[in-house]
Amino acid sequence: MGIIFADANKKKPIDWRPSYSLREKIPFGLYVFDNESKNIFNPQKITKFGETPYEFFDKNYNIEDSIYDISGTFLHIDNTFSIDDISVDELLYFVSHGNNAFLSNTQFPEKLADSLHFEITQSATFMDSVQFKVAHNQKTDNFYFNKEVNDVYFSKIDSTYTTVLGTQIDAQGKSHANFIRVPYRNGAFYLHIQPVAFTNYYLLKDNAKYTQDVLGYISPKDKIFWYVNQYENQNLAESPLRYILSQPALKWAWFLALISIIIFMIFNAKRRQRIIPIKEPLKNTTIDFTKTIGNLYYQEKDHQNIAEKKIVFLLEKIRNEYYIDTFNLDETFINRLHQKTGKDKIAIENVVRMIKKIRNQSQTTEKELITFNELLEKINL
Repeated sequence: MGIIFADANKKKPIDWRPSYSLREKIPFGLYVFDNESKNIFNPQKITKFGETPYEFFDKNYNIEDSIYDISGTFLHIDNTFSIDDISVDELLYFVSHGNNAFLSNTQFPEKLADSLHFEITQSATFMDSVQFKVAHNQKTDNFYFNKEVNDVYFSKIDSTYTTVLGTQIDAQGKSHANFIRVPYRNGAFYLHIQPVAFTNYYLLKDNAKYTQDVLGYISPKDKIFWYVNQYENQNLAESPLRYILSQPALKWAWFLALISIIIFMIFNAKRRQRIIPIKEPLKNTTIDFTKTIGNLYYQEKDHQNIAEKKIVFLLEKIRNEYYIDTFNLDETFINRLHQKTGKDKIAIENVVRMIKKIRNQSQTTEKELITFNELLEKINL
């Protein structure tokens, strides 16, 4: 949230990108021109289209009468006039039928330049200050352009039928044609190579008069057919994310929301996994079994059998753990067991004496069994 707040309140830098977009309010967009176009071309009717010139003119062509159902002026304003050769042929055919074309671009299709016999010289640099003039302005007003003005001009034209309508004078005082009229059969092309004059930056300054003078060559009786790029076509549906991504604060909010949803899905998926059952280790039932057997013998009052088994278990443990021979339970046995275990010698002697007693009798009382068990607990082997 802190990032969104900081980004929303910081001063947005100016975007000097020459977009020529009808929807962008940046300095070199065409938002102002688009909104003022009805007043500029009054009373002309404006029709915008985003399909190629070939598609647009072809669907308005009457095959039976071999004429167009529409007439007027084709308009295009952008940094580059990028159309295919088929569209160039269709545009030439449209103009040849008594129509006009007004193109304000820094680059034109090669086929169009060859057909109208002109060449353009352009460098990769921009001029700091340029003076524009329009021929039909009787006041000979000078218009100064100081940003994003391309160092481009018509370097070659056919002067026998091409008319220079506007010029530009650079800082060195050199004058070059930047606006010409080229007749083509029954119509004409108006070619202007400084589209920056139609952008928001200059229309909101004193140079708006220059734009009006340039567009004044279009007949007020002509309908305007304005060709815009496909993505700017007003009749086309736009992505709902276009505005969100264009605003830094909304863009960050959108990204954070997506990241939060992804994190939630990851952790939620982990919680919904099938619970892994806990497998308890196998219980050692030997002790329980022994207790059960012992209780069984005790309930049957078979004290002799219990005592003999205790003797067997004791001697087996002595043989396996202390490696002492248990065949003869004599003084040697007692001394060795005392030395290896460190148990009290008298306690060991008492156990040995009790073992011999039990072995030499056929019945053992409950009291003798308890006494024997207590003696075994004292040596704790």
